Amino acid sequence: MAAIRYRVAGLALLFVHLLLVGWLTLRPLDVMWVTAANLEPLAGIKADLALGPAEAARRIGEGLVLLAPLGVLLPLADARLDVARWASLLRTVAAGALVSLGIELLQTAVPGRVVDVDAVLLNTAGVALAHVAVVPAWRARLRRRLDAAPGGGVAGPRAGAGAEPASGRRRRRGGALRREDAPQGATPRIPRVGIAP
Repeated sequence: MAAIRYRVAGLALLFVHLLLVGWLTLRPLDVMWVTAANLEPLAGIKADLALGPAEAARRIGEGLVLLAPLGVLLPLADARLDVARWASLLRTVAAGALVSLGIELLQTAVPGRVVDVDAVLLNTAGVALAHVAVVPAWRARLRRRLDAAPGGGVAGPRAGAGAEPASGRRRRRGGALRREDAPQGATPRIPRVGIAP
C-alpha cells in the first residue's frame, strides 16, 4: 500500500516537474540575436568561468539544478526498494541524460533557443548528484521501517499479490534483497525433429 502511494506521488511530482521544465526551456525567447550552437563539450562552461565567479556560479548552478529533481523523482516513481545502488544510479542518470538531450533537440525548433552540449552535461551531472545525495539514504530508511513493521514486513514496494514473506528472502551485499534460488524441477525434454530435405 505504501508503495502505491510513493509511486503515485512520484509520478505526479515527475509530471509537474517536467511541465515546469518544458515551460522554462521550450518557450520562445524574444531576443535581438542568439549565439551559435555549442557542440564542443566544456566550451560553454569555460566561457561561463571567464565571466567571473558570481556569474559562473549562477549559470553553472542553473544547469545543475534544472533537472536535478529527476535524480529523486524517477526512483520515487519506480518505487522499488530492492534495487542495486549502481543499477539505480545508472538507470536514473541515463534517463536524465535522455530527457536533457530531448530538450536540447526540441529547442532547435524554438525561436531564440540554441543547442548547448554543456547543458546536457550539467543537467546529467545534476541528476547524478541529486540521486547520490538522497536516494540511497531514503531507500535505507524505508527498508528499516519496513523491516521494523509488525509481521517482519515485506521487503520492497513490488511485493504485492503473490509476494513471498520476508523469511523467504535473504540479504545480498549492498543491502538489496533477492529471492533464494529454489529448485525448479527437472528440465523438460523436447524430442528432436529431423530437418526435411
